[in-house]
Amino acid sequence: MGMLVDGKWTDDDGASRGSGGKFDHLPTAFRNFITVDGTSGLIAEPNRYHLYVTKTCPWAHRAILFRHLKGLTDVIGLQFGAHGHQGYRFDFDGPHTVPGTENRITFLHELYSLSEPDYTGRVTVPTLWDAKEKTIVNNESSEIIRMLNSAFDEYASNDYDYYPEELRGEIDFINDLVYNSINNGVYKAGFSSDQAAYEAAYDDLFEAFDVVEERLSKQRYLCGRQITEADWRLFPTLYRFDAIYHYAFKCNKKHLYEYHNLWNYARALYQEPGVADWCFLEEAKNGYWSGPKINPLGTIPKGPDLDFGAPHDRNRFN
Repeated sequence: MGMLVDGKWTDDDGASRGSGGKFDHLPTAFRNFITVDGTSGLIAEPNRYHLYVTKTCPWAHRAILFRHLKGLTDVIGLQFGAHGHQGYRFDFDGPHTVPGTENRITFLHELYSLSEPDYTGRVTVPTLWDAKEKTIVNNESSEIIRMLNSAFDEYASNDYDYYPEELRGEIDFINDLVYNSINNGVYKAGFSSDQAAYEAAYDDLFEAFDVVEERLSKQRYLCGRQITEADWRLFPTLYRFDAIYHYAFKCNKKHLYEYHNLWNYARALYQEPGVADWCFLEEAKNGYWSGPKINPLGTIPKGPDLDFGAPHDRNRFN
């Protein structure tokens, strides 16, 4: 994947690997917050902030979904990129002009160097850019969706709270399980270079699937009767699982469609109003399977045939 070292691009991404052949994501570096009143130093305003994303990445997908779910498509800008030979590139129609500047960039790492000239670290999506201050606000997806959930309600067409105060403890508990064992778990399995590390991640992933499957046998959503942030943090991984992670990341104990509740639940989330318009399975497949480490021969799998629009049974909990 590569990374920046002192503001210069390098193809070496060895810093992502832990000891013993384990894989884990490096901590994100930009952690500023936008607030309603600006007490954080950044105030919520329309047309000031812009998301840099790809259609491949599940972490970007959760931010894309929250922008839609909260009705912020006319408030927060969106720039789609794709994998390139220097990380993510944003030059489909020529060099991209960075909002609020006259700078034109080809690669996302140039945005990071523009924000912090001596930056060392990974260059990731989603990245939230501030056109007024000409800097990156945040590149941690979990924090970006929290900002989208509440900071922009004055301008949003949907004021539904996906992180309600009375459920925060439960949401945080589920988020921790889902992030460590499922969202990140598929990566720990797929990029482990040690057999024991791979098998530990594999076992942890499917144990977590069993826990969530059991939970969803008793209630419609992860935290009970109402849909929350926890559901939308899990969905991007479920959406990609059978087409990508099951094969490419060697997570092949079971398909998602072999879990009765998880498969119905994933279809129900996909069928929430407008969500399907912001899901890009073919692009995600091409993005993952085009990687030479995953697929050195380069041919893209044709299947599997997945119908996320098929009827589901989750209404039984209404």
